[in-house]
Amino acid sequence: MQVRHHRLAPAAPGTTRELVSLHHGPTDRGRKAYLQASLHADEVPPMLVAQHLRLALRQLEAEGRLTGEVVLVPAANPIGLAQHPLSQPQGRFDLGSGENFNRHYADLSGTVAQALLGRLGNDAAANLQQARAALAEACAGLPATDELASLRKTLLGLAADADLVLDLHCDHEAVLHLYTTPEGWPTFAPLAQRLGAPLALLASDSGDAPFDEACSTFWPRLAERLGMDADQLPGRCLAATVELRGEVDVCHRLAAQDAQALVDFLAMQGFVDGPAPTESKHAPPLALPLAGSMPVRAPHAGVLVFLADCGERLAAGQPLAELIDPASGACTTLSSPVDGLLYARASRRFVRAGATLAKVAGREPLREGRLMSA
Repeated sequence: MQVRHHRLAPAAPGTTRELVSLHHGPTDRGRKAYLQASLHADEVPPMLVAQHLRLALRQLEAEGRLTGEVVLVPAANPIGLAQHPLSQPQGRFDLGSGENFNRHYADLSGTVAQALLGRLGNDAAANLQQARAALAEACAGLPATDELASLRKTLLGLAADADLVLDLHCDHEAVLHLYTTPEGWPTFAPLAQRLGAPLALLASDSGDAPFDEACSTFWPRLAERLGMDADQLPGRCLAATVELRGEVDVCHRLAAQDAQALVDFLAMQGFVDGPAPTESKHAPPLALPLAGSMPVRAPHAGVLVFLADCGERLAAGQPLAELIDPASGACTTLSSPVDGLLYARASRRFVRAGATLAKVAGREPLREGRLMSA
């Protein structure tokens, strides 16, 4: 294993932070998988899964069983890890800019297409090699004028040339679920099943350029800009975000089984040599449009009392929660907006007006535009 330290642009004179990446397996086989944990730094379960995963990858490497490079970033956000205003962790938003750490990653397809004009031919392998070199150069050329831009540049540079990208997160309270593109779903369906996820949410473009989509959409956008088909430019990156249940689901039992599922998936994708993993004991998950995920919002502030648990299937109009104004005593009943699966809900029990309280995944794509939460 190779440990690499990536120094970020300093936030102020006399301060430095660094990102640590762990590199396992051979780098000369032409295949690479990239996994990162807790880009939202207050989401702790992924970091524990990464701890179990690093031990498993170290063992596989010692046994000579890794057939490609596997990069693991065990704590993807050193900026957010240091943010504790009034002793409360805040790892989702950068306190300096207010920006979400998992938004606004660069679309480099235009820059790379411009660099490749007139240079590609009929040799698909040569085209891929030139495209990846141009992509690496474009990543290196991204501005890093502040600490947040430096973090985004470093993470994208580590993942951009990977064949597989897995971004490990969690929700407030939730069942295990995945986000990916319709193109990526056939690849990630076995992973979702091995993890025991009952749900995957699919979108080609969820809005605001999250990390996984910045990796997965680059190749089709590049091919479109160059007017090329898949045979001429065979490179692609398939990426998914894995939501590892809720914030407090931090235990070795769950982390160990999730890490094993990830290792089994890497084996299924040809990154681990040895016997094929056994069949999953879990049922196949639902794959639904992200545009069908309907938020339930608070019409006023109050005490939140849930009437349904994560993982329950609800009918449209079925009571989901009560919101009680402690001053007036008024109680508002909130209902499911659609027939669907209650897959995530808020963890705080006193909420402000307008807050997202729950998310119900339905079958019909009813929303458009920015599909992810803030």
